[in-house]
Amino acid sequence: MVIERSHRPLAAARLATIARQLLDASTLCAIATVTPNGSAHVNTAYFAWSRELDIVWLSEPRARHSRHLGSNESVAIAVYDSSQTWGSPDRGIQLFGSAREAGRGNAEKAERLYGKRFPQFAAEADLGAYRLYVFRPRRIKLFDERVLGAGTFATARIGRERRPVWERTDIYRSGS
Repeated sequence: MVIERSHRPLAAARLATIARQLLDASTLCAIATVTPNGSAHVNTAYFAWSRELDIVWLSEPRARHSRHLGSNESVAIAVYDSSQTWGSPDRGIQLFGSAREAGRGNAEKAERLYGKRFPQFAAEADLGAYRLYVFRPRRIKLFDERVLGAGTFATARIGRERRPVWERTDIYRSGS
């Protein structure tokens, strides 16, 4: 396996479009949190997303992944269509950043986002002990072979204007 680095930057608008298409490809995500002793933990949840690529999910505050956020807000999220077939063009997105329970400043926006993607959520009067959580990315990694090319991963940081800013593109090629 040979990894080549492309030095051709990708425009912010193109990165954002690809990221949004990838987030729209699935309603489930894998959320990785960090335990107090530094171990990894993963959970799957339904999610909604904003134009700024924030991710919102619903969880019980006593769930292990929710409790981890109290001591370490570092989170990684993966979104991909699980019906993909090995050997066919693949796609997915990884997001790295921090998360916390939606607070006064962002609870209404989180509710609107989640309710828009899941209308049955908006109709539910009593959520019981469940709360909305908001993830804000600092970096994203895009993989869409139909759009970017085979084995191509584009990495971007999220800039001050909350838009992706290209950092690098890695192309994985088989061979020696």
